[in-house]
Amino acid sequence: MGAINLAIAGAGGRMGRMLLEAAASQSDMAITGALEHAASPLVGKDAGELAGNAKGVVITNDLALGLKGASVLIDFTRPEGTLQHLAACRLHRVNAVIGTTGFTAEQKREIEAAAREIAIVFAPNMSVGVNVTLKLIEMATKALHEHYDIEIIEAHHKLKVDAPSGTAIKMGEVAAAAMGKTLDEIGVFERHGVIGERKTGTIGFTAIRGGDIIGDHTVMYAGTGERIEISHKSSTRSGYAQGAMRAARFLSGKRAGLFDMDDVLGFSS
Repeated sequence: MGAINLAIAGAGGRMGRMLLEAAASQSDMAITGALEHAASPLVGKDAGELAGNAKGVVITNDLALGLKGASVLIDFTRPEGTLQHLAACRLHRVNAVIGTTGFTAEQKREIEAAAREIAIVFAPNMSVGVNVTLKLIEMATKALHEHYDIEIIEAHHKLKVDAPSGTAIKMGEVAAAAMGKTLDEIGVFERHGVIGERKTGTIGFTAIRGGDIIGDHTVMYAGTGERIEISHKSSTRSGYAQGAMRAARFLSGKRAGLFDMDDVLGFSS
């Protein structure tokens, strides 16, 4: 099998640069495109300035040019930008790995529609460690939820624009499903003033924003006389990037379908 040709969206951002570096460490991958928004000062520059393995790849805001020759687009940008990129992927038959968070329900339906034409891995967190943590949350919640209160605490850097994080929401969805519920039914996202006693069977969320925190997530099971915590803490974004490489490799040869990291890691089989 030949190299997997990658296009990287948001190539000049922190995550984009990490993806470029991660691709450099993969012997079976090559970067054929690097995308940035039209106002970026990097448009027109050589992506080799960001990652040596991308030398000769011009950073562009032209989607057709950026996707030319690519088999997979990796996108960790913003919902509106991702959906624009996804429309181009459908047009040019390029599969996609989407790590963007903050989508509305309607926007998620657009991704589902696109997956009828191309293959997509869509996950709020590509980290292998986070996805193993999700499995632990599922197991713990099934065993504990009847006698323990569940709280999810997440912390991210001050520049993150959505809250709670997509990973925290996913953790809540996994816990709710393990209880036979949906997060829409039992999630509590705001507490202020005299709120009364905690309602049994709910899942509470707390979002912290400050400094340069990459991403910390803790699910707390608070019972009588004891407390159990399942935590994942990221000190760099490299785990997300390495997971995205695995997702891109998973899509090789696939024509259509919507997948997540459970599929990539073999948890679904």
